[in-house]
Amino acid sequence: MKSLVYDGKLFHLRCCAHILNLIVQDGLKQIDVAVEKVRECVKYVKGSSARKTRFSQCLSQNLLDSKKALMQDVTTRWNSTYMMLSCALYYRLAFSHLSLSDSNFQDCPSSNEWERVEKICSFMKVFYDATLQFSGSLYPTSNLYFPQIFGIHLKLVEEKKSPDEYMTKIATQMWNKFNKYWADFNVLLAIVVVFDPRYKLSFIDFCYKKLYGEGSLQFKAIESALYELYDEYVQASKNATTYDSTSHQGSNDNIRQSNVGGESSQNKILEEFDEYDNDDSGCQLHVYLLEPRAKRTSSINMLEFWKAQQYRYPELTKLAMDTLCVPVSTVASKSAFSLGGRILNEYRSSMKPDVVEALVCSRDWLFGEKVDLNVAIDNLTQNVSFGYLEEVGVGGRNGNCSMNELSHLFLDMFEQFHFS
Repeated sequence: MKSLVYDGKLFHLRCCAHILNLIVQDGLKQIDVAVEKVRECVKYVKGSSARKTRFSQCLSQNLLDSKKALMQDVTTRWNSTYMMLSCALYYRLAFSHLSLSDSNFQDCPSSNEWERVEKICSFMKVFYDATLQFSGSLYPTSNLYFPQIFGIHLKLVEEKKSPDEYMTKIATQMWNKFNKYWADFNVLLAIVVVFDPRYKLSFIDFCYKKLYGEGSLQFKAIESALYELYDEYVQASKNATTYDSTSHQGSNDNIRQSNVGGESSQNKILEEFDEYDNDDSGCQLHVYLLEPRAKRTSSINMLEFWKAQQYRYPELTKLAMDTLCVPVSTVASKSAFSLGGRILNEYRSSMKPDVVEALVCSRDWLFGEKVDLNVAIDNLTQNVSFGYLEEVGVGGRNGNCSMNELSHLFLDMFEQFHFS
């Protein structure tokens, strides 16, 4: 029996969010003049209260929503540049009116420059959306890889042919980085999209035809790998069944000996029935692929879907669940966008292992769900502090105490955790 599935060819998997970050950062090394102007516009408006008030008046005159606030980007985080451009595009009329009413405002982009910003923003959106998808923690992400990377591939090819010299330049730079890591689609992450009932094998065939034309060798390689991997799972299932049958053979023989002749004969017939027309494992994949695809825009919980299929397609479900559980990103989206490192100060580096584990788990729980962070932290601190307050006798049975008392208690707890 092989020690590794598919001879271990599926185990080299890079963090997709990190690679996307490298690709975008490489392409945006030279920021366009139009982007610099937008940056100066935002900086000018946010520079004083009087300018903010004047800009708010421009918003009202143009019936624009003031809740979509201007954002100043951070040069080391390309997602902040994308969000800054996206907000600025929404307020482009307000900026134009501000340039007419404020003689000191000299950096308003021209109409051609706004069009350039719109192109850049549209281009960056593909990478921004893909990074958010890859960084999800509440759903499988491996089935999202192929559709997202295929879209990026097409976008880069399209922009490389753009008549805009700047767009062609950054697309070419990003294309070179893209080819360095993703010249060939990862076999595992191409296979796993088959187990998304909205795409199946048809999507891989469609993508490779768009990229390489009819009868591409790439599609045939993926199809062959899919069936080979499936056959391994079927064989592993048969081996497990054979071992289980052998281990229970002795107990079954004892049961037969204890039965009368009629019952023994009946059991033998029923055992023959168990084997009758039961060799359907070879067609599970074929039957699944022949079934109509689900609507592409439908929302499907992949794990729930395959859990419901485990009795129809036992071996195929096992393969689907094993591949769907592979994460395509090892970092959260916040980290994926940032070039800054993680700094260990004297407090963090002196933490005990159980404290570090508690902090990591707590952060994962808090940021992995869409919750009100302030409420969650308040609830967490109340739960943590309740027993401690009772122990030290502060605030009575209900643990009620002033904020001053509570802050001192938590400082005391902090010292006990980190320096004891």
